[in-house]
Amino acid sequence: VQLQASGGGLVQAGGSLRLSCAASGLTVSRAAIGWFRQAPGKERQVVSAISRNGESRYYTDSVKGRFTISRDNAKNTVTLQMNSLKPEDTGVYYCAAGSRVILSQYTEPQAYTYWGQGTQVTVSS
Repeated sequence: VQLQASGGGLVQAGGSLRLSCAASGLTVSRAAIGWFRQAPGKERQVVSAISRNGESRYYTDSVKGRFTISRDNAKNTVTLQMNSLKPEDTGVYYCAAGSRVILSQYTEPQAYTYWGQGTQVTVSS
């Protein structure tokens, strides 16, 4: 199983970025997919997650109303659209997948089995 995260970059505050997580060896419609962020010197924390059936979406409070997670089953990818970016959104963003992750576990990195390599997002003020 491989997860390939892409789409990061340098953007000014208020700008937008679109992250993609492309999966191989795993069908995204059969797994919960989470996006995590790790800022320098901080622990990895969940930003957003989407359930196996695609009907449930989780957003951490700081990104609600600004970020949107979506899934394209035909392309086997999960996308995180990030709008109105803030400097505190800066970090390495990782996508993760787990076939047995339930709603109460979305925020727990250890609940996910597979991880991508991360993509850097830098938001300048």
